Amino acid sequence: MTARPKPGSKADRDVLRHEMTRAGCTVADIAMEMRARFRMRPREAWRHARGWTLQEAADRITQVSSSLGEAVAADASLVAKWEKWPGPSARRPTPAVLLAMTDALACRVEDLLDLEDRRAMPDGDLRLLSGAISSPEPIPPAPIATTAPVEPSGNEVVRLAADESATWAQWAEASNVGDIALEQLMADVQALASDYLVSNPLSLFVRTRALRDRVFRLLEGHQYPRQVADLYVAAGYLCGLLAWTSSDLGRLQDADTQGRTAWLCAELAGNNDLRAWVLSTRSKVAFWDGRLRDAVNYARRGATCRPSGTVSVLLACQEADAWSRLGAEREALGALSRAAEARDTLRGEDEVGGIFACQPARQENYAAAVQLRIGRPVDALRAADGALALLKAQPVRAYGTEAQIHISKASAHLSTGEAEGAFEALAPVLALPPDHRLEPVARRVGELSADVGRAPATGSVGLRTAIEEFCLDSAPRHIALSPGEGTA
Repeated sequence: MTARPKPGSKADRDVLRHEMTRAGCTVADIAMEMRARFRMRPREAWRHARGWTLQEAADRITQVSSSLGEAVAADASLVAKWEKWPGPSARRPTPAVLLAMTDALACRVEDLLDLEDRRAMPDGDLRLLSGAISSPEPIPPAPIATTAPVEPSGNEVVRLAADESATWAQWAEASNVGDIALEQLMADVQALASDYLVSNPLSLFVRTRALRDRVFRLLEGHQYPRQVADLYVAAGYLCGLLAWTSSDLGRLQDADTQGRTAWLCAELAGNNDLRAWVLSTRSKVAFWDGRLRDAVNYARRGATCRPSGTVSVLLACQEADAWSRLGAEREALGALSRAAEARDTLRGEDEVGGIFACQPARQENYAAAVQLRIGRPVDALRAADGALALLKAQPVRAYGTEAQIHISKASAHLSTGEAEGAFEALAPVLALPPDHRLEPVARRVGELSADVGRAPATGSVGLRTAIEEFCLDSAPRHIALSPGEGTA
């Protein structure tokens, strides 16, 4: 004797659907009965009222969404999660998904939502769907099969297998992003990286975060493997930019978190240039966090990626910077020498540019700071003057780099007892608006206070007062005093 299947099994659903169809019931009637009898969520009930598998529903949703203005890449797993929401291990269907479902199932939006859904759905989504919910035009029910399902056999099995493969190929061929869209995404990344050199860091952080979220949402969908790699590259650079900005705003722990995510994206993309830039970013964060050995190791590890473009120059400069902080003169000068060699043997161009590029002025800025720390103020002054001359020749002058060059020049003057020269060199830095007074700039200016105290020349008292006022009105301090939650 065959055991009776449990209530709500496929056999029960098939029997109920065919009985109600023979009785003249509509699909909506069948879905309502399935919800009541088998305790199904509304979206699941409508699918079973159609007699579709999860994959069949996914195929139809993907297919119809292309004509609705926003492509939805569905698969069986996603449909199951959309159906079970807002239960555990489920996923909230977006308005685009719900509209695609209504089109595929030939029903209304309100047919797919119950009170539990509406309570859990964000107000913004409900507002977006309000027009569709209030639409007075009923969608005519699509015809459904009126005969009992017959298990295929023989040639039918072969034909069915071919249809299943064709259906899968249709899904595999679908993508929620095109090549033009990917090209635009990278153009947007490049624009943000360039804007960082001249923009308010906090407003740029907000723009970068919005674009990162857009890329993350795309990665939750379905793309060709090469498109997936391109999306991970974009996400990696964006997280790297968020890490750089977080560091410049004094949020080093948040910067480290962004750096780890950027590294994951680089690994998933398999892109050596991105790996190198992420390691450069992590070296910067470690340096300002006082983890100087980590800064050296990140920089050296980045160099082993054998990247193209100018990141190899920057990595050597960052290694020299960390060694000089550690008091290792020979290692610092050796790293500066490798930076010069990397400049002479550059291959390829920077993929992104902006903050993800090391122009000659930026290289000389590092050289000036390193020469200062190893006790060579004359060489530091020469490097700073050279950096300023190079910077003036650039079409875009990065205010952060320019400020640090002036700080090195001021520090070199103080080291030789020239307080007036230091005040003159530091004047452009002290004139920076508060939102351009980044953490590295404010910290380096603050370090000058001790040097000013040791300088007996006229004007040192006024310089020290100006430095203290500058540090009290910096971008990181404004964020720390903000009533919000910062940039994390």
